[in-house]
Amino acid sequence: MSIDVALQTTLDDQLVLDGTVADTLFREARTANSFAAEEISDETLQAVYALAKMGPTAMNIQPLRITWVRSSEARERLVAHMMDGNKDKTRNAPMTAILSFDGDWHELLPTVFPPAAARRDMFAENEGIRTAMGNNNSHLQAGYFILAARAAGLAAGPMTGFDAAGVDAEFNTESGHTAFMVVNLGKPGAAAAHPRLPRLEYDAATTTI
Repeated sequence: MSIDVALQTTLDDQLVLDGTVADTLFREARTANSFAAEEISDETLQAVYALAKMGPTAMNIQPLRITWVRSSEARERLVAHMMDGNKDKTRNAPMTAILSFDGDWHELLPTVFPPAAARRDMFAENEGIRTAMGNNNSHLQAGYFILAARAAGLAAGPMTGFDAAGVDAEFNTESGHTAFMVVNLGKPGAAAAHPRLPRLEYDAATTTI
């Protein structure tokens, strides 16, 4: 549903972002299922991560770990674990990222949050809390990752339709990381297959107390 033009102008006045930037990151960006046939450079991927890592996480724990799937051999190993509807789009994307979280994020507390370095032992003794914090905060970082990709001129196609245990066995055995999302990346290709689906309006999604 399109927003009233006058209301949109009023809302834009509340932003510190230029309207074009807001369009690029949010309003005009779409989930991508197809991409232009243009390779994504390592420098672009580094730029994406340089932005994504700056988003806040609880205690600055930063549990997200990214596996860039570039080679054809690795791509086919990943495709084997994707749901049927996600196989071709993953096989044909210029770049694919496996997003996982590090369940041992607490080991880096002295580096990422020196004032809390002493809590490393406390978290070491409670796997349940570590896993919950790793899962929650890595999903938060996944949102930053998608916006960072858009800021770099890429379209993103995030997916959870895959055999996570299979992906972990294939790619995360040595690290012990836990895969939770696969994101296809590339320069925008063909137009979206359907109009943007409705978003909930302000009054339907928020409450003031």
